Amino acid sequence: MDYRDEVFLTVAENLSFSKAAEELYISQPAVTKHIKELESKLEVALFERKGNKVYLTQAGKLVYRQLKQIRQQYHEMAFELGRLNQAYKGNLRIGASSTIAQYLIPEVLAAFHRRFPDIKLDLLNGNSQEMEQKLLNQEIELALVENDSSQTNIRYQSFLGDEIVVVTGSQSVYGKRKTLAVTDLQQIPLVLRERGSGTLEVIRHALIRHNLTLDSLNILIHLGSTEAIKNFLTNFDGIAFVSEKSIEKELLLKSMVKLQVKGLHIPRQFRIASRLGHENNTQQLFQNFLLQYNF
Repeated sequence: MDYRDEVFLTVAENLSFSKAAEELYISQPAVTKHIKELESKLEVALFERKGNKVYLTQAGKLVYRQLKQIRQQYHEMAFELGRLNQAYKGNLRIGASSTIAQYLIPEVLAAFHRRFPDIKLDLLNGNSQEMEQKLLNQEIELALVENDSSQTNIRYQSFLGDEIVVVTGSQSVYGKRKTLAVTDLQQIPLVLRERGSGTLEVIRHALIRHNLTLDSLNILIHLGSTEAIKNFLTNFDGIAFVSEKSIEKELLLKSMVKLQVKGLHIPRQFRIASRLGHENNTQQLFQNFLLQYNF
């Protein structure tokens, strides 16, 4: 692949000449020049403009599919050549759900980088549903998710157990209570993660087993991250469902209290999600590293 091919792939993946310029650290006129040269070489138009937006032409979509495969083959060649010299090289794009991205995966990525410094890692984060969609769109090679549903065309493998627990702020009126009944969840003000969150999906499934629905709870607000929920709880007389992995520091500092809900136990698994079919060598290397990691 030459540099014009790399420029084309970057524009195609961003559908923006300006964003491609930022990502490649070159000027926007330089991006335009490289694309025009590639179009002249291939004798086709690769992009078309509609208003302020850029779209791939039919020829552009074909070229994108082929160049993506060629890029992957180059990465695998570099990986195999590195393996001959015990120097692994490559690129890996990982997506992680919010809880995993914030509380678990950074230390794994740091350890992986120390072991394989020539493998370039990129991490995207969002909720589990968003990460699975990016995986299916081939924007990432692996997704680390916390939901318990499964999509077709995706392979799942558990790598760590977790539990969703009920917590409240230590200054809350509920901070003195040790236990709650399941029916209390219909009365006490509650803050939950946003729709599309793997945590919310697991909670919903657990409540169904107790003949409860999310709509039957006294939900005050949905927030987009566990950190937002924890900050909200400091000035909120209510409770929240969060990952046990996310509150270790708060429990140690006694700024948050964990409450037992009689009869309600919500275990779950953090999972590696990958597309069915071919897995590249860098992807397999990271999966094995993660599965063997001592959390």
